[in-house]
Amino acid sequence: MRTRLALMAAAALVLPSLAASPVIAAPPADSSAFPKAPPTKPGEIPKYIDAYTPGMMKIDPLDIPADVMARLKDLPADKIDFLKSGKTSSVIPSSQLFRQIRETSSPRELADYVDTVMTVYGQMQFHKGVDPETIPFDTTSPRFNDWRLRRPAELDPHREPGPIQTSRYMHGYSTGLPTFAGSPIALTPEDLKAGKVDVAIMGAPLDMGSGWRDAQHGPNAIRVMRDGTGGTEVSSMIAPSEVLNIVDYGNAAVDQNSTERSVQEVRRLVGEIGKAGSIPVVIGGDHSLEYPDVAAMADVYGKGQVGVIHFDSHLDTGRGRIHLLDHGQPIYRAMKEGHIRPEDYIQVGIRAHYSKDYYEWERLIGMRYHTMAEVEKHGWDAVMERAIQEAKKNTKYLWISFDVDVLDPAFEPGTGTPVAGGLTMREAIPIMRRLCSEANVVGFDIVELAPALDPTYRSALNANTILFSCLTGIAMRKKGITQANYFSPLSSEHGQDKYYATKGKGANR
Repeated sequence: MRTRLALMAAAALVLPSLAASPVIAAPPADSSAFPKAPPTKPGEIPKYIDAYTPGMMKIDPLDIPADVMARLKDLPADKIDFLKSGKTSSVIPSSQLFRQIRETSSPRELADYVDTVMTVYGQMQFHKGVDPETIPFDTTSPRFNDWRLRRPAELDPHREPGPIQTSRYMHGYSTGLPTFAGSPIALTPEDLKAGKVDVAIMGAPLDMGSGWRDAQHGPNAIRVMRDGTGGTEVSSMIAPSEVLNIVDYGNAAVDQNSTERSVQEVRRLVGEIGKAGSIPVVIGGDHSLEYPDVAAMADVYGKGQVGVIHFDSHLDTGRGRIHLLDHGQPIYRAMKEGHIRPEDYIQVGIRAHYSKDYYEWERLIGMRYHTMAEVEKHGWDAVMERAIQEAKKNTKYLWISFDVDVLDPAFEPGTGTPVAGGLTMREAIPIMRRLCSEANVVGFDIVELAPALDPTYRSALNANTILFSCLTGIAMRKKGITQANYFSPLSSEHGQDKYYATKGKGANR
């Protein structure tokens, strides 16, 4: 018994690392071995989306060496069949399995060891009637829906629709209620329409999808910081707040005990803004929000009509986890429900340590990705030129989803899952300005800001600056400035001489 318990402990010790990095069958070395995904029709489920689960590929039979098979010859057939099936890869790496079999001293210990591996594998599976299939609610609660119930207008004093100023002072940028950049507030679609609002800033303080890393305080951190959100942007000489009618639409209601309940309310509110003719800008909150944001745009413009550029250090194409949605799983669900086509999903800045099969799966279904390896090889100008062309190719509308961990942790330490080697602010600012001026952006989210993780406040400042850069681009587009790499002559050249003109082509680079 003591030997068996020791063997069980040895087998169980590998489980934590396997949970983080599953043992998988290797994909073909030549990516051309995968069939090329056919174009996806609007609203259609991509053909190869369920070909396999990235990180948890189809289990292949285990190729057992001859000397190991010789040691197994006295085991019952069911145990040998289990080992041959390859299911052991979910419990223990094959190299460790073979070593343990070779080193086991007696047939009884060998049988106990295989029993242990089989037991651990069995315990990992779902057992109907034993494991809960759903999370129960107390449907008798008199407050079941009060967290998202809208207050009827009849309960408030009558007022004419339109944005509401929150400061009692004439120049109330830093007084009154904390709103984004001191903007007036709007509470209803009627306010948006009456005020002819261009951009509505909406907080979504969802944090359960990332495991409570403090993303719930991101919206208020951006509002309270305020630095970086106002004035004139130097490269364009455009002041977004003077060109755009911007309001703060408050926070969406969230149930911090249920991501699934929360995202439906976020989807409703984002769609409400879009249907009113305004551009929703969602400040999060974790990256679970990308799913309801994209779904809401499909509600407004039609399935398959909106493209997405996803800035992130992570692919976020996970699935096969216990929960169907978290901050690493929004993309598969958005495509599986037909809201967006794989060929219209463009990822930028990827550098987290994913295995090859994640990238092979994205190639298989037709997604576009631009990793930091591509940036290192070709440079940001070439990569963004390619990404912008891809964003304009198939769709008329674009949603931008910006996870702040795409920035290097030196600039953005206040995020739940930082990854070294990311964008500098010097790179990110012109990228966002250019993208939001050259493409028809109908919405934007900035997520995963976790202010409690950064006592220096620079994470909130830089998040504000990214958002300000996009607002600058939207303002430029409204004014008709859509040419590539635009710079104001006033700010990019002091005009006292013709210095750059005398240096020839490319001298201003």
